[in-house]
Amino acid sequence: MAPPELAYRRQGSGPPLVVINGLAATSQDWDPAFIDGLAARNELFLIDNRGMGGSPDDGEPFSIADLAGDCARLIATHVEGPAVVLGWSLGGFIAQVLALEQPELVAKLVLLSTDHGGPEAEPGDPTVLDQLVDLAPSPQEQARRLLLLLFGQELGPSLYDQVGELVAAARAQLDPGLLERQRRAVEDWHRHGVAARLRAISAPTLIAAGTADQVIPPSNALRLAQHIPDAWLLRFRGGGHAFMAQYPSTLSGVIGEFAVL
Repeated sequence: MAPPELAYRRQGSGPPLVVINGLAATSQDWDPAFIDGLAARNELFLIDNRGMGGSPDDGEPFSIADLAGDCARLIATHVEGPAVVLGWSLGGFIAQVLALEQPELVAKLVLLSTDHGGPEAEPGDPTVLDQLVDLAPSPQEQARRLLLLLFGQELGPSLYDQVGELVAAARAQLDPGLLERQRRAVEDWHRHGVAARLRAISAPTLIAAGTADQVIPPSNALRLAQHIPDAWLLRFRGGGHAFMAQYPSTLSGVIGEFAVL
């Protein structure tokens, strides 16, 4: 069976910037202010990973390498020339593999709130992944829990008051079978990963993380920066796993500058 052709949406103008979201997230789930900031300087290709949003799903198991292959085909088919590739969380796993396996497609690499996988990475609390893929509670309770995980106790409750119903509606659309396959791909990444290959990444790389990330320990950003040649590292004080929603203007501005250097 042929691999799926991913759905994506375009926004902005300028050099191409491919944007890969994380676990259980679609291209519609990014913080609007962050995306608008990126789109001010770049043409964005916002991807729905396999089975998410508008992208088809064949029901078969997949690996991070499979998801990277999906993105590579999209870039080769729909993007003119190599692109800046941005990946957040699981999207960062995909972006690393893409940069290693298809370097001609990646002009620059931006890695947000992610790790290199394998036993060398500092593991997060395993119960967090359980909570991220658990669809048993009501969508409202899932939304409340998700926002606490992404932003912490100080910011999560107020964000639930603002966007909780939107997050709940998105959670209600998720397929438990697909989330389980995403979970297995993440677990396999943390058994194997690409730590031993990071020095082969040739694309200029920007790494950023929040210092209060509860999902992927922020120490992993330093590990990435120590092994990817000449990488830039930014740490956002008090930022959670989704720190781009806490610092949308600052982060999109830095990425915009990095993309044109």
